[in-house]
Amino acid sequence: MNRMMTGERLRKENLAYGGTGGVSGGNRAASFIPAFCDTATGRVEPSRLADGTPAPMHLLVGLPREWVVTRGDGNEVLAVKTTVVAGFLHAGEFYTRDQAAQAIALH
Repeated sequence: MNRMMTGERLRKENLAYGGTGGVSGGNRAASFIPAFCDTATGRVEPSRLADGTPAPMHLLVGLPREWVVTRGDGNEVLAVKTTVVAGFLHAGEFYTRDQAAQAIALH
């Protein structure tokens, strides 16, 4: 899947993983933190609000400037690099949505 990460893509992923540990509501109790990983570099960033505080869900607004490829008229982040994927941080490790869903299903 070589598409840019957008708000619409995040919504579709949330629908696809609804009811599983692949969404924040399904894994928060197990201390999973919404995050993004640039698969080209391995850099992982927790999801953040515009002011830099941790976000309770996946948001594009707090991602590193160099990941952003499209901004709106109000400077809002509309899309980030195709190599960025949504997932979670847990105990210092990045989990894709699939991996998080599987980890939660095992517990």
